Amino acid sequence: MTVLTHSFKLPIDYQVDEFLSFHRRDNQQLAERVSANTLEKAFIWQGHPACLTVHFNAAQVQAELQLDTQQAAAVNPLNSWPNWLAYFLGIQQPVEAFYQRFQQHPELGPLLRQQPGLRVAQTSSPFEAISWAIIGQQISVAAALNVRRRFIELAGVPHASGLFCYPDAQRVATLSIEELRSVGLSHKKAQAIAHISLLLNNRSLCFPEQVNTDNVEPLRAQLLAIPGVGPWTVNYTLMRGFAWLDGSLHGDAAVRRYLQVLLQQEHISPKQTEQWLAQFAPWRALAAAHLWHSQGFSG
Repeated sequence: MTVLTHSFKLPIDYQVDEFLSFHRRDNQQLAERVSANTLEKAFIWQGHPACLTVHFNAAQVQAELQLDTQQAAAVNPLNSWPNWLAYFLGIQQPVEAFYQRFQQHPELGPLLRQQPGLRVAQTSSPFEAISWAIIGQQISVAAALNVRRRFIELAGVPHASGLFCYPDAQRVATLSIEELRSVGLSHKKAQAIAHISLLLNNRSLCFPEQVNTDNVEPLRAQLLAIPGVGPWTVNYTLMRGFAWLDGSLHGDAAVRRYLQVLLQQEHISPKQTEQWLAQFAPWRALAAAHLWHSQGFSG
């Protein structure tokens, strides 16, 4: 086993409870285990089964990545580990700039002042983000978690920690549509996940290390060309898998519902939600996260 470690100070306004809440979604704790101020999460990292342990202590975070491989040289490059950890924890998200710009906003401002430092929780990889988004299309969170759990059991691999690793595209690409449907996916969803897995496996689709203003639209166009992937799925993937915080989540039912509460209106359409979120560019997804959090929901 190869073990990587890293520790650093947290921003003073870091929302530990919100971070842990997102990873506490599955109460059966198949791939994630949350206890007190600690998260354990299993996934495939650079082709190896891995388990991340993140422990929060006051303003300090200590992290350890246990890889089921004896060859440290196989982890390439080793210096990507601290950068990946900072991404996963949301450390580099521009929450201070967002707060300074909109803290006096007549509608969103009160939420920002109640929950300063709120960050968008990240998945272990863009593939986890997009597969989870597809699984969750148009069904309840509870139903999506049940499908996600069976998906991990089918395609994931066990880690020495006792957790199951969320699978990568290479493993999912070996599965048939029938196998994917067996976990509770509709035919359309199974086809979409299989299609994306094959594209990533044969490198017809290559996720960038980072999303920026230069590559976000070409990536968006590639993803939208995949049957079963629509604007909501793309924006959710960009937010959770790349920390790209300017995707408009007006297609999210919870965002619209919580905006109705905020604005004290009985009905708000997706178009009206899109127009309201537009004023918060280039941080529209971060505005949506504050709406989620205002009602005790982590998205």
